[in-house]
Amino acid sequence: MALPFPTDEPFLKGYYAPLHMECDAANLPITGEMPAGLEGWLYRNGPNPQFAPRGPYHWFAGDGMLHAFHVERGRVAYRNRWVQTPKWQLEHAEGQGLSGTFGNPRYSDPRIVALNSTVANTNVVWHAGRLLALEEAHAPFEVDPVTLAPRGYVDFDGQLVGPMTAHPKMDPVSGEMVFFGYAANGRFTPDVRLHVVDRDGALQRSEHLVAPYASMVHDFVVTRDWIILPIFPLTGSMERARGGLPPFAWEPDKGTHVALIPRHGTVAEVRWFDADPCYVFHPMNAFDTPDGKVVCDMMKYPVAPLFPLPDGRRATAEPPVARLVRWTFDPAGHGKGFTEQALDDHAGEFPRLDERFTGLPYRHGYFQGGAVTDAVGSREARNGLAHIDLHTGQVKLWQPGTGDHCGEPVFVPRSADAAEGDGWLLSVIFRAETQCSDLAVFDAGQVEQGPLALAHLSHRVPAGFHGNWRPGTGAAA
Repeated sequence: MALPFPTDEPFLKGYYAPLHMECDAANLPITGEMPAGLEGWLYRNGPNPQFAPRGPYHWFAGDGMLHAFHVERGRVAYRNRWVQTPKWQLEHAEGQGLSGTFGNPRYSDPRIVALNSTVANTNVVWHAGRLLALEEAHAPFEVDPVTLAPRGYVDFDGQLVGPMTAHPKMDPVSGEMVFFGYAANGRFTPDVRLHVVDRDGALQRSEHLVAPYASMVHDFVVTRDWIILPIFPLTGSMERARGGLPPFAWEPDKGTHVALIPRHGTVAEVRWFDADPCYVFHPMNAFDTPDGKVVCDMMKYPVAPLFPLPDGRRATAEPPVARLVRWTFDPAGHGKGFTEQALDDHAGEFPRLDERFTGLPYRHGYFQGGAVTDAVGSREARNGLAHIDLHTGQVKLWQPGTGDHCGEPVFVPRSADAAEGDGWLLSVIFRAETQCSDLAVFDAGQVEQGPLALAHLSHRVPAGFHGNWRPGTGAAA
């Protein structure tokens, strides 16, 4: 029997509450005018638990639900589906939740533990003709790009061993997909595997690296010459999990460590750099400089949000916020330090860029302006969108109405050969007054002027994580 969801969990209420339905809409009502050149699919992913969880709930643990907006000839169609992972299918058949957060064996049915199933709830990417729903503890899970029906795990012809990050990087020049998997030798191990898949989807490189400690390694960056893998002191422990303590916890005494690994070498040539404790869920981009240095633009928290100290106490009195900083490394230097420069004062998250410049020098960045990790803040809080010009430092911000929240911005170029930043910015906006959501399209160069067009849903898209654009026309594109 399906049990009621807990009423005291902030990440199961309001903007964060799960949606209990799947639906299709062939023609969403539109305010304004969809740009004539905007044609393709916007896919969004996020946690949407099918059933009430067992034990304590964490926002990162809900079942994945995909939201697909198909834009063509000024019209917008919509479809949403749960990602029907093995976990989702077992619980659906049983009619109840069987799992604790992160599959914690203290709360999970032995059948769920044995499945070791993905929840596929963090990102959704298009590469080599496959649409992959991702989270960071398991292999990627493929879905049909039109129907969103499940196609199952992808292991690249049996060559992928261990999990895959939710944040692979697509090389805009080679077409390669570069990614890693942490806890690669089992839950809460310090092992990391690095992988490269070519533009046709064939695994070309896999290497093994041992980190200084077992950490939640959410994201990373690449340049033309380097893979930059940060290890932050948000640690994992099976001993804590089995003892009823937090599986992941903030241990600042362990410090921050950043690995620079040559893209055209091996992990044997890794350079480690050290810094004070901090946390980054999401970098914006990285690139090499003409004098051989490596620049990484990071949305940095002073303390990891959403996770406690090892004994379960809160790490901070108030939820921490992230701000954009620039780290500069000198791989040819002899020290273990690196420099940090503040780029902006706005609180933000979900930084993005014109993906045609991934790993390359770039000028334009975009992010959600606000504190998305704070679910207990004032009802007056709102999250807008920001555009930063990294050459001038100027930030232009657009804010929605009181209580409204913009999701992660996704950049779409006006054409394949358009100048950097010439295109549109897409975001899904939650409206507090109606408890519904809109797909919003902005001119990426004039975000502060507000949306050019809105496609209106008659329901809410819950607070989610990441999405991406796939160009193309036709229902079966």
